[in-house]
Amino acid sequence: VQLQASGGGSVQAGGSLTLSCAASGRSFSTYSMGWFRQAPGKEREFVAATTWSGLRLYYTAYYSDSVKGRFTISRDGVKNTVDLQMNSLKPEDTAVYYCAADPNDVRTGSEYWGQGTQVTVSS
Repeated sequence: VQLQASGGGSVQAGGSLTLSCAASGRSFSTYSMGWFRQAPGKEREFVAATTWSGLRLYYTAYYSDSVKGRFTISRDGVKNTVDLQMNSLKPEDTAVYYCAADPNDVRTGSEYWGQGTQVTVSS
């Protein structure tokens, strides 16, 4: 099983970036997948996540307060991908971003982690 994150880079404040995470090795269609980030000297923190609704056949999205309204998470259950569209970026969004996947809810623990991709926002 592998989670491959991509799309990081450097951008000025107010700009946008899209991160992508491709999962392989098994089907993740019913898994919870999401994004976390870790800034220098800080602990890793939750950014956004999706959970599978079960019989209702849709994903529910969750966001941290710090990114709500600026970031959008999206899933493709067939392609095993999870994307994070980041708009109105701020210098405090600078961090290494990690994608994660778990059979239950990544917000409470993640079985699989990607390698991380750097996002740098300059003022």
